[in-house]
Amino acid sequence: MNNRSFLLALALVVALCMPSVALATNDDGGSQSASILPVAEYVDVSAYLTEPADIDAWYTMIYNLKQNFDYICGDTFCEGEYTNIESLRYRCSVEGLTGTIGSCVWVFAASNEEVSPSTGKIIVDVGTWRCRSPIVRGTSIHDLLSALAGPSPLYATLPETDRSIYDGLVTCL
Repeated sequence: MNNRSFLLALALVVALCMPSVALATNDDGGSQSASILPVAEYVDVSAYLTEPADIDAWYTMIYNLKQNFDYICGDTFCEGEYTNIESLRYRCSVEGLTGTIGSCVWVFAASNEEVSPSTGKIIVDVGTWRCRSPIVRGTSIHDLLSALAGPSPLYATLPETDRSIYDGLVTCL
């Protein structure tokens, strides 16, 4: 490797390893000032929550969401092509400094199996869904936990909206 290639590779490594930053603008929206602001970095909600009460509220909500879905599945979403839809995971991203939710997604999977009469092989048709919750931009994780506390988070009204997580499933499953 010649010196030029080495220097280019070193410059690339340094650039990739530098922390993410953004320049702030003046109040009038004009020229950039010398102050530097951190760029938003999102983490999984389980990495953001640190208080035992918040952690308990999160896992209780997850448990209740699954229970709510399992209770209604047979009469709603599980009547069609797939009768065995299973909740795999409900996950949210949270901005690490502010606690603002980036997005929440509920992942589901199902299958339909049939036996081939001529070969005896099992033919499997697999379905997966990534259902985004209709959460309003700017909602904090603490507001979400408060709104969905209780035994029926699937139907609870999400903060700053008239929609529920159930409403998000109707357009997804």
